[in-house]
Amino acid sequence: MEILFEDNHLIAVNKPIGVLVQGDQTGDKPLSDYVKLYIKDRYNKPGDVFLGVIHRLDRPASGVTIFARTSKALERMNRLFSDRKIGKKYWAVVGKRPNPINGHLTHYLLKDPNKNVVRAFDQMSNRAKDAKKAELDYELIGEIGDSFLLEIDLHTGRPHQIRAQLAKIGCPIRGDVKYGFAKGNYDSSIHLHCRSLTFVHPVKNEPVTITADPPDEQVWRLFR
Repeated sequence: MEILFEDNHLIAVNKPIGVLVQGDQTGDKPLSDYVKLYIKDRYNKPGDVFLGVIHRLDRPASGVTIFARTSKALERMNRLFSDRKIGKKYWAVVGKRPNPINGHLTHYLLKDPNKNVVRAFDQMSNRAKDAKKAELDYELIGEIGDSFLLEIDLHTGRPHQIRAQLAKIGCPIRGDVKYGFAKGNYDSSIHLHCRSLTFVHPVKNEPVTITADPPDEQVWRLFR
């Protein structure tokens, strides 16, 4: 487990692909449990370790994942996310060059809980009256063969937002068969990575930027 940032209030790790951030109905061991064990072992803590889940990444994605080590930090970080005071940069590799190569996307997302799939609509309508507004900026920053690296500035944090919005403009993420890419990756991953989080520390009131390298994998290595 790669520790990216750690102090008395927060801990951030580079989430590996295929690992849940928080436990679900599968019963698979989540990243939060591994982090708790790390803290318990490193600091010889007796009993249960407090760890607050602040945000989540999809299981097949990777990148910066931050947890709170105190209830005060959890409450304040949740407020920063809610007030959109966290800078969130993602990298995504898609199989088609976007047109235009940079832009702002606004869609309305509606989740089908039975299929665990999100649909993106260009505007609100009767059939999407419960949809949530989603916004992001994207920019093409790399291109090798039929692989195109996008940097995404995420303004909202809806479930499957980047995956659904890029699919809506005809640029599904590599490996993401759920959202229209033709072929899955051998390890069931998708080429979506939380590159960095930027915020003011909730207790120390200092600027913090946490950055994570993408997985050591063939397609990601192309863009090094």
